[in-house]
Amino acid sequence: MLDFEKKYYSKDINFIAGTDEAGRGPIAGPVVAAAVIFPKGYKNDDINDSKKLTAKKREALEKIIKQDALAYAVTFISAKEIDNINIYEASRKAMITSLHNLKHKYDMVITDAMPLPMEACKVIPLIKGDAKSLAVAAASILAKVARDRYMDELDKKYPKYKFKDHKGYPTREHLKLLKELGPIEKEYRFSYKPVRDLRYQQLTLL
Repeated sequence: MLDFEKKYYSKDINFIAGTDEAGRGPIAGPVVAAAVIFPKGYKNDDINDSKKLTAKKREALEKIIKQDALAYAVTFISAKEIDNINIYEASRKAMITSLHNLKHKYDMVITDAMPLPMEACKVIPLIKGDAKSLAVAAASILAKVARDRYMDELDKKYPKYKFKDHKGYPTREHLKLLKELGPIEKEYRFSYKPVRDLRYQQLTLL
């Protein structure tokens, strides 16, 4: 059971927000972050790090999390903005935006190893937070499901790229397709090496 936040509840800390992101590694698509607040003492043994769950299990848990949470929020940062500010800052911005969009007060924040410049409350950047904190794990599930859904829609728009299969990660097949078809403006991260190198090759051929 993930219960890291349990030791922090007190008369002054009643609401703890957890936040996490999905999509730092892909070369295409947005980075997505979510924030979640559960009622004090909430338990759910099925909630875990999203990477340890099947897609079907994540989708089922997404409904439960949204139903049981006191508040939740999800934020997308586009590939273009990732190129402009870098993936670390984009991930941080997505987390902060999600926290600001929570329609509920919180007394403390736990992140998945991400320091956040928030003066209003204590922030704990917990290493492997999605495997220790219930709220962070829940946020990781919401972020992952939302991002996968986005990539599935992108697959319908650009079926030749097979986004539904690789979700934008640089798999061998994806890199092969990228080389054959070229990167899609606004959807690929041109600051990432595989895309940047391909763009450079294209420019040198002109």
